[in-house]
Amino acid sequence: MMKNKRKILPYLLVSPYIIHFMLFVAFPVIFSIVLTFHKWNIIAPMEFTGFANYIRLFKDKTFLQSILNTLLFLIIHIPLQIVVALFLAEILNQKLKFKGFFRAAFFLPVIVSGVVVTILWQQLYGFDTGLLNRLLIKVGLAKIGWLTDPNIAMTSIAVMATWKNVGLYIVLFLVGLQTVPPHYYEAADLEGASKMQKFFKITLPMINPTIFMVVILSTIGGFSLFIEPYVMTGGGPLNSTISAVLYIYKQGFFYYHMGYSATLGLFFALIILTVVFVQKKFVERDT
Repeated sequence: MMKNKRKILPYLLVSPYIIHFMLFVAFPVIFSIVLTFHKWNIIAPMEFTGFANYIRLFKDKTFLQSILNTLLFLIIHIPLQIVVALFLAEILNQKLKFKGFFRAAFFLPVIVSGVVVTILWQQLYGFDTGLLNRLLIKVGLAKIGWLTDPNIAMTSIAVMATWKNVGLYIVLFLVGLQTVPPHYYEAADLEGASKMQKFFKITLPMINPTIFMVVILSTIGGFSLFIEPYVMTGGGPLNSTISAVLYIYKQGFFYYHMGYSATLGLFFALIILTVVFVQKKFVERDT
């Protein structure tokens, strides 16, 4: 009996994880893949359509635009996020008064609800009553359609997203900066190296793993862009801010094209996997 109990015990211990994995990971993934070959509006029974959803996907210009919008967001957001976060982390890594207060202040937006932050910035970006345009008028400049001009709407959202998330990456960079051995800087000082030389020759190579992690996290976060365009613009103007996730959501829960929405989601997941793989090859370096 004791031997049988010992054989069963390991399986009992891992059974909660196995059950969780089967119910919340394996089943949804398999069901989503099966759903891509069907037409389903939740109410009526599923109708098998073969590869019709995939054919429709490659002809869908709006989905292509949503992908390009998301990539544009990433191109603006990731470099801006890294530069701002690293710059502020360098400052906060120095000997400053009230250092703890400033660290907490920069991290505060991260823990605030995304909807609250988005509504706040929506008010700041307001064309007639927004604070930014009021300041422009005060200095004699024309008002800017931060969220109504298709040419700058996505840039405005990227700036807001950077402000929202930069606190997290400041913390990550601070951890990376504090792991750099001080004697490297002491040796550089003896050699007469400037601050810029120390930054590019010591700091950046030593925190390369942190930079890689920030790039990956920013990429994944950027690909999941949803709340900001959903609340601020609804994907407009002229679909200039509709993200891939927002478009997938609209297809599934606005138009009830669940099969097509699942197809878009699967294809988009493959795009994310490809981009992250390419980043791993080109950004990650041995230190």
